[in-house]
Amino acid sequence: MTGLDDPILPSSIAWGLLIAFSILWVVLGWWLGRHNKTAEDHMLAGRNVGLALATATAMATWVTANTTMTAPQLALQLGVWGMLGYSLGALGLILFAPLARRIRELMPRGFTSGDFIRLRFGTFTWRVFLLVSLIYAFGWLVSMAMAGGVLINALAGIDYRVGMTVILTVCVIYTLLGGLRAVIGTDFIQTIIIIAGAAFIAWLTIDKVGFEAIHFNLMEERPELLSLLFPAAIMFLFNNLLFGVGEIFHSNVWWSRAFAFGRNVGFRAYLLGGLLWLPIPIVAGFIALATPALGINVPAADMVGPLVAAEVLGLTGAIVVFIVVFAALASSLDSLLAATSDLVTRDIYRGHIRPQASEQNQFRATKVIVVLLGLLTWLAASYRGELPIIGSLAELLYFTGAFVASAIWPIVAGLYWRRANPQGAAWSMILGSGIGLASYFLIGFYVAALVGAAVSLAVMVLSTWLAPRPFDWDRLSRDAKAEEVRSA
Repeated sequence: MTGLDDPILPSSIAWGLLIAFSILWVVLGWWLGRHNKTAEDHMLAGRNVGLALATATAMATWVTANTTMTAPQLALQLGVWGMLGYSLGALGLILFAPLARRIRELMPRGFTSGDFIRLRFGTFTWRVFLLVSLIYAFGWLVSMAMAGGVLINALAGIDYRVGMTVILTVCVIYTLLGGLRAVIGTDFIQTIIIIAGAAFIAWLTIDKVGFEAIHFNLMEERPELLSLLFPAAIMFLFNNLLFGVGEIFHSNVWWSRAFAFGRNVGFRAYLLGGLLWLPIPIVAGFIALATPALGINVPAADMVGPLVAAEVLGLTGAIVVFIVVFAALASSLDSLLAATSDLVTRDIYRGHIRPQASEQNQFRATKVIVVLLGLLTWLAASYRGELPIIGSLAELLYFTGAFVASAIWPIVAGLYWRRANPQGAAWSMILGSGIGLASYFLIGFYVAALVGAAVSLAVMVLSTWLAPRPFDWDRLSRDAKAEEVRSA
C-alpha cells in the first residue's frame, strides 16, 4: 500500500531535486530578464517572440499542475469521460488561434485583455470583467500552489505547507527577476521535460500493469468508470469544454502572449500548442485507472496520480513524476503571476489609482504586485480544507468555471460583432456568473461552466438584437496608441 505514511521518495532526494530545480529556474529567470528596462520589456518580452518559443510557452502554460494531478483525480472519480473530457481543454487553445490573430490586428500596441474590454465596451463592463478575471486568476494561483504542496507531501512526506511555500517562493523570485522573457524561456525547457516525462510514465505503466489487468479490475470493482453513459461524467465533458474555452478566451495569460508574439505567429503557435497539449491529460489520467488493480490506498482523490506512478514505477517513477509536475507547476504559476501582475498594474494601479503613472512607475509597480500576489496565494493555499470551497483541486478549479464561461461570448462578440451591446456584455457576465455559481452549489461542480455559458450567450444575443451599438474597429488601435504616448 502507498499513502502519506509511506512516502516513496526519500526526503533527502526530494529536497535535492527541489534545491537543484529552484536554483536552475531562478538563475535562468535572472539571465533571461537581465536586459529588461521598461514595463513593456517586462510585460511583453519585446513583442517579437518567435514560433518555437511561442508554441512552447502556449503548450507548457496550459499543462498546469492541475492537468497532471486533476486529470488523474477526474479519471478516478468520473472514469473514461473524466480524462477525455479534461483533454477537450485543448480546444480552448485551438479556438483561441484565430482570436490571437484578430487581437494582434486590432490592437498592435495593446497590453492586457482589460485594455480591450475598456476600449471596446466602456468602463462599467471593464470593471465587471476585471472582477471576473481576477477571481479566476486568484483561484488558479491558489490551485497551483496547492498542487505543489500536495505533490511533495504525497511523494516525499514533506509537510504540505513547507513544499507549497518553497515552490511558490521560487516562482515568485524568477518571475520577479525576468518577467515574460523569463517565463517564455523557461517554458521551452519545461515543455521538453513534460512531454518526455509523461510519455515515459505512461509507457512503463502499460508495460508493468497491462491493459487486461486494468480493465478486469475496473469491471470487478468500479464498472461505472468504464461506462460511456455515466450521467455526471457526460455533463462534465461538455462543462469542461466550455470551462477550458472560457479560461483561455478571457485570461490575460493568453492575451499578453497574443500581444508579445511576433506578427503572424500567434495563430500557428496556439494551434500547434493545442495539438501538442491534447494527449497530455489522457496520458496523465490513464494511470489513475490502474488504482483498483494495484490495491492502492488513496487518502485524497487529488493525490492519486503521484501515488499510482510511484507505486508502479518505484523510486524512478517518483523522481520522474516529481520533476514533471514541478516543471508543469512552474510553467503555469510563473505565467499567471506575470500576466495577473500586468493586469493589476495596467487596469487597477494605472487605470484606477494612478492614471498618470509613467513607464518606470508601472515597471516598479509590476514587481511589487508579483510579490503581493505571491503572499496572498500563500495565505489562501495554507488554509486548504479550512476555507469555503478550497478543498480538492478539482473543486477549487471548477468553482471558477461559472465566471470564466460567462466571459466567452462578450469576448467573441467584442472581437467580431460590430454591433455588440456594451451593457449586454456586462450583464451577460453578471448573470452568467451568478446563475452558474448557483448551479455549482445546487447541482454540482460539473455544470457550473455549462450553465454560465448558456446564460451569458442568451443575454449577449438578446441585448445585441434588441439594442445594437455600432462600433468603429479603428478606435482600438488609435486609442491604445494615444494612451501609450501619454504614459511615455
